[in-house]
Amino acid sequence: MQINYNHYFQAKRETIWSYLQDEDVLKKTLPGCREFEQIEANLYQAELGIDIGPVKGSFEGKVRLSEQQEPESYRLLLKGKGKPGEIDADALITLNETEDGTTLTCVADVHVTGVLARVGQRVMGSVAKLILGRFFKAVAEEMKQSA
Repeated sequence: MQINYNHYFQAKRETIWSYLQDEDVLKKTLPGCREFEQIEANLYQAELGIDIGPVKGSFEGKVRLSEQQEPESYRLLLKGKGKPGEIDADALITLNETEDGTTLTCVADVHVTGVLARVGQRVMGSVAKLILGRFFKAVAEEMKQSA
């Protein structure tokens, strides 16, 4: 399943980059985050609790940041599993500066199994975009509070 998502920030891309690479910010802003700990450079152990529509449950997995081209882009690789199924995602995150801010673009290729696969791509795409929206809005809020 292919997911495309855009989010606009009223900040310079260097600022957004630093927030998206900050472990403490990620712990606070990832929806349902129960655990987010670095286990080696650019590799994190994560546990998320999700309760959105038909997608309910806890997921444990690993998040890797790779191909980092500061402050322009990076690849986020996610492998996780939980009672609702397994998820394997590869997302390219790109930050494009505009005249008055930055547009973040996320293009992800996501594979799911179990209940997640049975609810269908249409529902999963909507749930994924909702989760991404919550995350990026929380990052923007964190930036406002730190300013």
